Amino acid sequence: MVALSVAPTREESVLAADFEAQLKEEARSFLEPGEEILASIVAQPRGTSNSKVGGLAPQAIGSAWAKKSREGAEASGLTLTNPMALALSNKRLLVFGIEKSAMGKPKGVKELVSAVPIGEVESVSVKRLLVGKTLTVSANGYEAKLEVGAGQDAKGLAEQFERAKAAA
Repeated sequence: MVALSVAPTREESVLAADFEAQLKEEARSFLEPGEEILASIVAQPRGTSNSKVGGLAPQAIGSAWAKKSREGAEASGLTLTNPMALALSNKRLLVFGIEKSAMGKPKGVKELVSAVPIGEVESVSVKRLLVGKTLTVSANGYEAKLEVGAGQDAKGLAEQFERAKAAA
């Protein structure tokens, strides 16, 4: 079997970096004293993309995956939303509700939807797909899977998590 990968375009990487800086600034009002954002990505519950494509079978499969991801997240202490940003601070893993432009680009932070202390998160892992990635968060014995676009630095978030977890 041949594995194909599509590298993010320069534009996707620049947009992701720009929004990460914007999120760090806009999220300050939602953070605890002494807390700072270390990394963030724009994501959605796994299956969300499939649930929007044509055909009953892909929609049903995508909807089932998204439901399973939301249920796993809820059990772990996180609430997923769409559109959303997943951010890692030096204290917590946070889910922010975000606004998107008509073109689908992230344009601002609306609210803090949920958060879990780093000590309750067992792992954050990334798997590459043909286009984009799947990020799996394991917390409190449950798992939530997210879809992450090609331009997002999910691997960087996972690496930052490992450093923050070791320091906690």
